[in-house]
This record gives sequence, C-alpha cells and structure tokens, in this order.
Amino acid sequence: MNPRFPASDHCDGTRFFNPSGPAARSFGDLPKWWWQQARGSVTPWPKSVPASRPVVLPAAPPPGSVAVTFVGHATFLLQFPGLTVLTDPVFADRAGPFGVLGPKRVCPPALLLADLPKVDVVLLSHNHYDHLDLAALRWLARERRPLVVVPLGLKAWLEARSVGPVVELDWWQSHVAGEGVEIVCTPAQHWSSRGPWDRCHTLWSGFYLRTPPGPVYFAGDSGWGPHFAEIGRRLGAPALALLPIGAYEPRWFMEPVHMNPDEAVRAHRALGAQRSIGMHFGTFQLTDEGIDAPLRDLAIAREQQGVSAENFGCLDFGETRLV
Repeated sequence: MNPRFPASDHCDGTRFFNPSGPAARSFGDLPKWWWQQARGSVTPWPKSVPASRPVVLPAAPPPGSVAVTFVGHATFLLQFPGLTVLTDPVFADRAGPFGVLGPKRVCPPALLLADLPKVDVVLLSHNHYDHLDLAALRWLARERRPLVVVPLGLKAWLEARSVGPVVELDWWQSHVAGEGVEIVCTPAQHWSSRGPWDRCHTLWSGFYLRTPPGPVYFAGDSGWGPHFAEIGRRLGAPALALLPIGAYEPRWFMEPVHMNPDEAVRAHRALGAQRSIGMHFGTFQLTDEGIDAPLRDLAIAREQQGVSAENFGCLDFGETRLV
C-alpha cells in the first residue's frame, strides 16, 4: 500500500502521532471519566452568557500594529495593514456533528459571519468540531473567498465539501500569503478526529505568521511540550502569542492534549513571547472545570511565575486590542 503522507517523526505514512509527548486518551478511557462526572466532578456552567460588548472594528490598523478581536473560543480576527486573518472560525451553536450533537454554545460569537470584513486568510489548526465549523467555512468560501491554510490531510477533505482555495502544509513548511507575510505551520501536541473511524488521519498544528508589524503565533490546540521552546528557537520569539488556557480537567484525561493555565504561562515563557492572549475558554463546556476557572487559574499561574497581566492576559468577547 502506498503511504498517504511522507513518513516523518510525526507520521508513519498513514496516521499522525505526537513525537515527544503521550498520545491522546482512547475512547476506552471515557467510561472512567463519565463515572467521575456522575459522582460530581463537573462544575456546572450557566446555560447562556450574554455577549459582553458591541464590536467596533477599526477601518485599518495603524502601520506597525495588528488589531486583535476575540470572537470566541479559538476564533480571532487579526487585522494587519493590508491583510486580514481569521483563526479557527467557529460560529455554530454546537461543537458536534449534524448541528444537534456535542456541547451547546454558551457565549454567542461576538461577530456574525455577515459582520466580518474582507477576510484574506483563514488558519485552520485541526478538524475537531470546536475548531472546524464546516458551515462557516462554506459561507466564507462563498462570500469572502479567503485562502484557507491547513495541516496535512485536510485539503482534499475540504475541497470535496466546496471549501477552497486550500493550501496544505506539514510542520515547518511555509507559504507566502501576501506582501511581507509568511505563514509557517508549527508543531502542536494534540490529535484529530471527526468520528470514530478517522482518528489521527489528518495532522494538527499551530501557525506562526511573519508579518511587517512582527511575528504572531497561533497555537491552535496543544498540550504542554518541548515544541514551544523549539518554535521560539527556530522561528524567533513572537511579538504576540495566542495560547489556549481552557478545557483542562480532569488532568489525567486532558493533560496529553490540553494545557492548563499554568502550562500556558510556561509556554509563553518558553516561546519568549513579548505578549500572550488566552483563548479556548468560556464558550463551550468541553471538560469539567467551571466557566471562570481558566481566568482564575491564569491569574494564579502568572503570579507564581512572575508574569504580568499586561504580558499575558485575555480579551473580553468582542474586545479589540491594538498590539
């Protein structure tokens, strides 16, 4: 049988794996987690949280800066001078198949799809439902026509579903997306699946953007590992890092693939990032911790590791910050 992908330190030719960290927990571990949840391990979330503020997007960011707008979960709108980037665009009411399964959205997206400005590039880190919203991608392909940049294995899948144009990259490969802008696909410690039969058939990644205002790193989903220091060494310290801080309890189940806030601060330091912004919290209840726990735990981790809130903080839903 011919291999589907080049063999590497993270691919055997057919399936992908984490080269330096443990694999994601298997479906066989779920009954233990469900048993713990039945015994009260889950902190309940509210059924809904109202949008916190109206969104006022800048017409154009000043030279040498990027306007960062937090839409929700791992979705950011990044407005550079002359280029607009959207990360892991998820606007669905549920993070699951058919629009009726999976966790229900608690906090609405800060922007509607129709409110988006021209989008030049979409960065798609992996195929989990809370990061790949097929309906949103189809709308964007039809109404905005962005370039969609994905890790290995997702190009053919998306193009077969009327999403394109698509550029597919392996870790450390790059693509020039505009004048002075280079997108580098970076390692992450995670996994992929849209169903029970396609586990790790496609790659997962982060993205490092070399831009005129400075380098920006979007981590996607990742557990803690040595890849953060390697990214900093090979590509340089990012001026801005977007790092996940939520979906981390229970640790015995989530630790291989989701950082907790303490590990996110360690990743910030390992990267050498000038400034980091947290994501992947307060939108879908994917795990056991409470809706406010990531922000509280991030404050504790910052104090313990000597990092200021200015250097690693979070945006309100709908907040735009010039960096």
